Amino acid sequence: MGQCQCGNSAESKEKYFAPLMKILEGYEKKEKDLIPVLQKAQDEYGYLPQDVIKEIANQLNLSFSQVYGVVTFYSQFHLEPRGENIIRVCMGTACHVRGAGEVLDKITEELGVDDGETTEDLKFTLESVACIGACGLAPVIMINDDTHGRLGADDIPEILAQYKE
Repeated sequence: MGQCQCGNSAESKEKYFAPLMKILEGYEKKEKDLIPVLQKAQDEYGYLPQDVIKEIANQLNLSFSQVYGVVTFYSQFHLEPRGENIIRVCMGTACHVRGAGEVLDKITEELGVDDGETTEDLKFTLESVACIGACGLAPVIMINDDTHGRLGADDIPEILAQYKE
């Protein structure tokens, strides 16, 4: 892995891990605390950097592989930085037959990222999902908590512009 994201000096490590140590103060530091600690750490850091996972493992007396296994098992956890705006494109049956593929292609073209990627400026993360549960609005996307339905590829530039500011 090389150098820790904290910069590796004792002072910067302490500062970098200070929010994590504060989170851990509220727990018994037992294996049963792992998921809530991971959730709060991700809320604090925006994702779960490898050095944070290592420190959580150390503090909870677990192996790195145990903690990493939990992080990679649950889709709620992320190992890479995520965008300020999360775009979810529904690829369920109703959306698929009504043109979700073209909508996804247009978003990919507009943002310059593929499914599962984040823009370099950390403004957007693009994800295809199995179903959003808004089949009557197919094809549908969600950006953060906003639902946009009955879309065509031509609608995408205007919708994305609302989130670029």
